[in-house]
Amino acid sequence: MSDRAVLHVKGRVLVGPDEVRDELWVVGGRISYERPVGARDVRGVEGWVLPGLVDAHCHVGLDQHGPVPDEVSEKQALTDRDAGTLLVRDAGSPSDTRWIDDRADLPKIIRAGRHIARTRRYIRNYAHEIEPEDLVAYVAREAARGDGWVKLVGDWIDRGTGDLGACWPRDAVEAAIAEAHRLGARVTAHCFAEDSLRDLVEAGIDCVEHATGLTEDTIPLFASRGVAIVPTLVNIATFPRLADGGDAKFPRWSAHMRRLYERRYDTVRAAYDAGIPVYVGTDAGGTLPHGLVAAEVAELVTAGIPRVEALSATTWGARRWLGRPGLDEGAPADLVVYEGDPRADVRVLGAPRLVVLNGRPVG
Repeated sequence: MSDRAVLHVKGRVLVGPDEVRDELWVVGGRISYERPVGARDVRGVEGWVLPGLVDAHCHVGLDQHGPVPDEVSEKQALTDRDAGTLLVRDAGSPSDTRWIDDRADLPKIIRAGRHIARTRRYIRNYAHEIEPEDLVAYVAREAARGDGWVKLVGDWIDRGTGDLGACWPRDAVEAAIAEAHRLGARVTAHCFAEDSLRDLVEAGIDCVEHATGLTEDTIPLFASRGVAIVPTLVNIATFPRLADGGDAKFPRWSAHMRRLYERRYDTVRAAYDAGIPVYVGTDAGGTLPHGLVAAEVAELVTAGIPRVEALSATTWGARRWLGRPGLDEGAPADLVVYEGDPRADVRVLGAPRLVVLNGRPVG
């Protein structure tokens, strides 16, 4: 498809959960709802249209061992793209993936810089591992590296207790989050357990990843402060296997991980019912493969989130949260076409008919 070609998409264009149009045009790489005058070289396609999907917790440039070569990062990004994920919030990566911004055929990435963790309290080769007195300086550094986000590791296994525990004292996270906000960045944190949540939210954090440790005490706090969660349920599904591997050395940690796993759906549904914003993220790039966004949407539905709201968590609502356009007049044409109505069955997301990125069919 040449730069001067026109794409005509007919069917049901899901501009929003309640706004449906019959057609759109892609002209010069952008969306139009008016037929272009004198259009030639027109390609037509029919189906159900959504904005390019969002994976709000993804790691391009990372695998289970740490940073990866650019050719591996490219394969990761292409896998996400071909699954319909055209916008990624990269929730921490040690690799420099800025070169992806120059590739019109790869998903757009919103970066959170590199993870910031407590010394020896995270996966080796992933994060800056520091002590609390250096947290503000490292937050400022990663705010400059990222695209408006910073990623903290809020809790991890404490070898002294043999269980999950908070990584940072309250005064350190208060100062660090204040510094990020002063620099115009939002802050998110990896949190599996319960202990770190109240301090992080009361310190002003913007989002929590995983959030399996939410309880009836902290859910109202999240809701009142408008703190979003990205549950990564496809990742939480690995907790039993992780627990099995830790039984001999860290039995308290293993038992805790199993409890968090067993109540995962109840936790997510309780958060949603309380009004906490919930978004789709897969945690791809560590031990999980890329391209799992459809599976994560299905997991949110299994947890009890209504289908249209689960769709919004990877489309309209997620894009609005991240400050990126959807199927708006004049916006870059990043869209996915499906054979069936994803509002009726979210499993449709697993089989895109056509993926269009920057106005060009890809994949």
